[in-house]
This record gives sequence, structure tokens and C-alpha cells, in this order.
Amino acid sequence: MSPLPTILRLARRNLSRRLLQSVLFVLGVALGVAMVVSIDLANLSAKRGFLLSTRSLTGEATHQVIGGMDGLPTDLYRQLRVELGLRQSAPVVEGYVPVAELGGQPLRLLGVDAFADAPFRSYLTNVSVSSEVNLNAADALNRFVATPNTVLMSETLANRFGIRPGDSLTLTLEGGAVSLRVVGTLNPEDAASAQALENLLLADIATAQAVIGQPGRISRIDLILPDGYDAAPLEAILPAGARLARVTEESSAIAQMTAAFELNLQALSLLALVVGAFLIYNTVTFNVVQRRPVIGTLRSLGTTRAQIFTLILSEAALLALIGTVIGLALGVILGRFTVQIVSLAISNLYFTSNVQTVNVDLFTLVKGAFIGMGISLVAALIPSWDATRTAPVGVMRRSELEDQAQKLLPLITGVALAMNVLGLGLLAIPSKSVVLSFAALFCIVVGSALFTPILLVGVMRAVVPLTERVFGLLGRMAPRAVERSLSRTSVAVAALTVAVSVIVGVSVMIASFRTTVADWLDSTLGADIFIAPPSAGVNQFSLGMPAEVMDQVAAVDGIERVSAARQVTAIAPDYPDQPPANLIAITFDIAPSRRFIWNTFANSAEGLAAGQVMVSEPFAFRRGITPENNTIRLMTDNGEQTFTVFGVIYDYTTDQGAVYMQLDTYHTYWNDRRVSNIGAFITPGADLEGLVDTLETETLADQGLIVQSNRSLREGVFVVFDQAFSITIALRLLATIVAFIGILSALLALQLENTRQYGLMRAIGLTPAQLGRFTLIQTGLMGFTSGLLALPIGLALAAVLIFVINVRSFGWSMGFMPLPGQMAQAFTVAISAALIAGVYPAWRLGRLVTARALRAE
Repeated sequence: MSPLPTILRLARRNLSRRLLQSVLFVLGVALGVAMVVSIDLANLSAKRGFLLSTRSLTGEATHQVIGGMDGLPTDLYRQLRVELGLRQSAPVVEGYVPVAELGGQPLRLLGVDAFADAPFRSYLTNVSVSSEVNLNAADALNRFVATPNTVLMSETLANRFGIRPGDSLTLTLEGGAVSLRVVGTLNPEDAASAQALENLLLADIATAQAVIGQPGRISRIDLILPDGYDAAPLEAILPAGARLARVTEESSAIAQMTAAFELNLQALSLLALVVGAFLIYNTVTFNVVQRRPVIGTLRSLGTTRAQIFTLILSEAALLALIGTVIGLALGVILGRFTVQIVSLAISNLYFTSNVQTVNVDLFTLVKGAFIGMGISLVAALIPSWDATRTAPVGVMRRSELEDQAQKLLPLITGVALAMNVLGLGLLAIPSKSVVLSFAALFCIVVGSALFTPILLVGVMRAVVPLTERVFGLLGRMAPRAVERSLSRTSVAVAALTVAVSVIVGVSVMIASFRTTVADWLDSTLGADIFIAPPSAGVNQFSLGMPAEVMDQVAAVDGIERVSAARQVTAIAPDYPDQPPANLIAITFDIAPSRRFIWNTFANSAEGLAAGQVMVSEPFAFRRGITPENNTIRLMTDNGEQTFTVFGVIYDYTTDQGAVYMQLDTYHTYWNDRRVSNIGAFITPGADLEGLVDTLETETLADQGLIVQSNRSLREGVFVVFDQAFSITIALRLLATIVAFIGILSALLALQLENTRQYGLMRAIGLTPAQLGRFTLIQTGLMGFTSGLLALPIGLALAAVLIFVINVRSFGWSMGFMPLPGQMAQAFTVAISAALIAGVYPAWRLGRLVTARALRAE
């Protein structure tokens, strides 16, 4: 008969008898798994939402003819359809428009030709109307096609905001408010299609052209081309600046843009599981020590080492399974909150994302389960193996494990040194791999945490004179008690050390980035007033405004001079695996103190006037721009043009980088004459707030433009900055909670193991209050040691994040600026977490029954 059922029954009975320890184990695993799953689900949901939206717009199209910023002439569509016989073709006009009734939320306006669109998209086959409106679906479609300024919108979105057919939507555009009437709602057949259409406004192509301000122009032409189609005749008639592209290219660009952002979040979430691994190891180790008499008895009765190993590991696996299942469920719940944070960050940094729902991905759940179970079992292997070494004789020698822990100090310290050397070696490899960088970071963090035992011994011995002077006899006993239980206290301190070092590292990185951005804004935001139309997001380029607005602003008394910029995207054909280049054309550089990484002119004005371009650091990093490789080709309205790069600048506008050129140069190669934003310089002594008010209420009234002072624009930048990093606050908090559980688990373990010792202390006269203080002194010392070690580890983590991972992920350089206040705060967190964790064990000691404790073995 197999002994496995008996072993599993013993495991289940032991877990039920030690319920609190089991709960702490489960909680540590559950929180770690939940963090990984929630972040993964949020990343996948945000990306999937955008891809669904994109695919819903392209429909069955295999190719697209895409124009420049000025779009394509409508006559090109006629040529493709009539002269080339491409009957499966459809014109499209699209752009983002903010809707006042939706709180300014940007929606994607899609203009289609209802008669040509059927082979591509099935929107118009499922249109609903309200019973309160005297219309049927056919009437709604007729009005959609024949009546100007009518739209269809997603039924899901309409229901969320209480919009019914017949209601009006107000678009806040640069030319003023535009009112569109909703004549029906789009009712897709499945949930995926509903999510895809959630941020869509569908309009007739003529309405979309009028709203966007591009009469006679279209954004693109969708095509369904057969396999092996000879595209040469098609490409031969394309105007300069237009190109034929496969619809899969955009998905590839999106993956390229967000890959580093998602990887950084996933890596930070995995640190919580690293903290949890220390907790698991500590719990299983205590379980082994606590049951050494039982294990010794089982060994005397003939139980084999393999069966003991199976028993301990089975208990850990059972708890890990429960914790993983709870963690998966909790991760799905947390994902509903994190998806909104991640979606907002992606909207600010990359592309507009209005994802509201979480798509539960099976692979993510499997991955979360594998990680949770894997880390739990790996952490339980060493104590499970140690249990097999318990001999029947000597079973009562409780000091044996601590003697072994002391003997292992040199080995553990050697492993710590080796892991740090390995981490530094990985960082020294000349590579742009972010995965390799994170592997090095984990080696350094975990390796440094392994210094905990040797440091704990040194600190406990060093503080005895001080603690004895402050706390008397208890102050002398407490450090020795911590050192005497090194096998568990060191693991608990290591868990707290990792959590606090994450707080230090990420806080220093964010503070350094914020300070660097603040310095950069001081040098780049040279104008006093900034004017721009509403956009779909901070990183989304608007449709622009007429250049005549510059003259209107310049004519206002108190305005000394104005500068304009045009922000568009341009295809860089030499970099097909990269997203289109962000192109910024300026009348003159409003940042005279702009900092260059390298340049070939005395200043930016000379280089721009010469018709050359400068690029931002991330752009140069991603595309290998150097003083030797200093040219870039761009698709213009006049065909491909090669520009010389005269310098690389520090810039934190977008991690995809940007190309800067003079507006006159832009006008030479592009037909676009609109501007995206205007910077105004006021005369000395002029009333800044008064001029802002004049521009808003008089000069630019009813034009739908946003007027901001330099100060308010800076504040807006930091609002976006804080939103982008808000997810890290939750990650740091959860890591600290897991570490807190680890400390609590270790203290309860110490208390249960030393019950007889505490009974003797009570018997010789120590009061319950003194026992409580004894516990709190120990926890305070553990927190102190944790904070002491966490500070250098956190600074090392911050240095790797700033100088290696940040550069490889986003291409940004930044200063290293640790703030004393952050160091003090992290140190306080370490001590506070340890002391709070000690409150419950101290309270339990106060209720200790001396006689029962003295009987305990």
C-alpha cells in the first residue's frame, strides 16, 4: 500500500492545527501572485483594447494607402476604384475628438462611405434606435447617410453616459464647438466587438471631413488585395508622401512602443514574490523545527527520508495551491482597478486607450499559477531537505539548527558576494536587453539581501552596550535572542530588507526623474503663455489650428513675440521596425539654454536655419544616430527626403523620441500650413494672468483653444507624470505588506518555539509587560537592521534602474538624486513595520499561562 495517502492526511492535519501560520503562508503567496496577475491583466487588457479598436477600424482590410499629415486627395480613391479596378476599396477619414457630454473624453471619429464600406466593416448591419424616438433602423441609416452632422455611437458607451438616439454631442474643437446628433447606436454581436467599438463615433465621410476640417481629403484608403497581387501599378500612381502598407504593421508598432513599459511593471510586481519567497522559506523552516520531535519519532518508527521530504513539501504545496488560487482571484479583482491606471498611463505616454474592462486571459492565469507554485516549492525545498537530516537521536537538541545556521554564515556570505559579482558582470555585458538588465538587478537585490545574517550578527553584538544602557536587562537579552534565532530572524529581516529596498530604489528613481524633468522644463518652456487645441492625450498630436491664430495672438497688447510649432508623424523608411517618427517643426527654438548631448553647431538656431534637424535622445538611442551616422530619411509630401542630424538633445516629451526642424524647412517639403501650438512671450512688466484671461475670453473666444500660463502647463506635466507612476505606489505598498507578514510570521514562530523559555522568564519574576517590551525590542532591532541594509541596496537598485534599465527601456538619461527625506522615510518604514508586527506577539506573551508554558516542549 502506498504511504502517500497517509502522508497527505498527516500534512492536512498539521496545517489545520497551525492555522495562523498557514494563513500567513497563504496570504504571502496570494498577495504576490495577485500583483503579478493584476499587472499582467492590465497590460494585456489595455493592449488588447487598442488592438481590437484598431482591427475594428480596419475590418477585413489587408492593406491601406496612407497619406501624410495632409491626408490623401479624394480623387486618388476614384483612380484606384475606376482606373485600377480595385472595387474592394473604401475611403476613411479619422481623428480624435473630445466630447463635452462625456467629460471631455476623447472618442475616435471614423468617417466612412456607407456604400463602399460593407466588405470591410459590419457596423451598419446592427444599428439600434430608442423606442422614444420616432425612427426605425432603416430611417436611422437614411439620416446617417443623408443628413449632415449625424453620428452613430457604441451602445455600451451610450448606456454608460445615458445618451439616447436623438441626443446631441458637443465636440470641443479648435474652430469652436460642433454639435452632432446621435441617430442610432451600434449594437455588435459579441463582447469583443462591443469593447472594440467602445470609444468610436461613426459618421458619414462628408460629416467627418467637415468636423475635422479636411474637405476634399481623406485619411486613408482601405483595400482588400488578393494574395500575390502586383502592387507596382498601384504604387506608381500614389502621390508623394503616400505609401501602401499592410494592416499588420500598426500592431507591430504598438507592441514595440509599449514593450518596455509593460516589462518594467511586470518586473516590479515580481519583486513582491521575491519578498514572498523569504516568507515561505521562513514559515516552512519553522514548521520543520517545530516538528523535529515528531519527525524524529517518525524516523525511529521506520519512516524514510524520502517520505519525510514528501510530507513537508506536500504541506508547502497544499498551502501554495490555496494561496495561488486566492491570488489568481484577487489578481482578477485588482486588475479591474489597475487596468484603469495602466490605461491612463498608456494614453499619456503612447496612444489613446479608454479600456474599462479586464479581459481574463487563460495564459496569464496559468503563468500566475506557475510562478506562485514554482516560487513556493523552490523556497520550501531547503527546509524540506533539512527535515530529512533529523536523526532519531538528538531530536531534542533544539540548538542544532542554530548551530548549523552559524556554521553556514561563511557560505551564505560567499553566495551573496558571488550573486553580486554575477549581477555586475551581467550589467557589464554590452547589450540593450532589458531582460538581461532585470536579471542582473535581481541578482544584486537578492544577493545583497543574503548579507543579512552576517550583518544581523554584527549589529546585534554592536548594539548590546547601547540597548543595555537604555532598556536595562531586557536590552541586553533582546539582541542575543535575535542572534540566537538567526535561522529565522535573518530570513524575516531579509524579506523586510528587500521590500524596503524596493521602496528606496523606486522612490529615488521617480524623484530623480521628476527633478530631471523639472530642470528640463526650466530650460525648454521658454515662453510665458502656451496656446493649443484640445488633444486626445498629452502625447497625442492634435489636428492643429490655422496659422492665422498666430497673428491674432501677436496683435494683443502686452505680447512681445510669438513662436509656433507643428507636431505631426512622419514615416522613416530606414527604420521599418520602429513606429513613425514624431516630427516637431518650430519657427524658432524657444529653449535657448537647451542641453545637447552632442552637436555640430554653436547653438540650435544655426543648425535649424541651415535646414538640418536635431533629434531627441530616445530617438537617437532607438535608431543608432551618432555623429558618424547622422542622416535620416523621412517621407514628405514631396517624396523621400534625407536630412542631416546636427545634434542630439535631452528631451522627455516621449520615450519614442522626436525630430525637430525649422517650420520653414517643414513648409518646403510638406503642404501642411496648420500649427499645433503657439508660445507667446510677454513684454516686461505685463500682467500675465490678465493676458491669459484676455486671450481666453476675447481674442480666442469660441475657438475651442486652451490657453495656459507657463506655470499651469508645468503643473499639468507633473499631473501626467504622477499618473504614469501611480501604479508603482501600489506595488511598493503591497511589497511592504508581504514583508510585514514575514516579520509577523517570524515573531510568532519565535514565540511558539520559545514558549518554555518565556515560561521560565515569567517564573523567575518577569512581568507580562516586560515580556511584551522584550518582544518589541527584538522587533525594533530587526527593523533597524533591515533599514540599515535596505538603504545601500535601494540606492544600488535605483542606480541600476536609472543608469541601465531606464536607458535601455526608454532611452532617457537622468541624474541620480537621492533625497535625505526619502532615506529617512524608508528607514522609518522598516522600523515601524517591524514594531507593528511585534504588537500582536507581544500581546500574546502578556496572556501567557506560566504553568502551561513550563509544560511545553
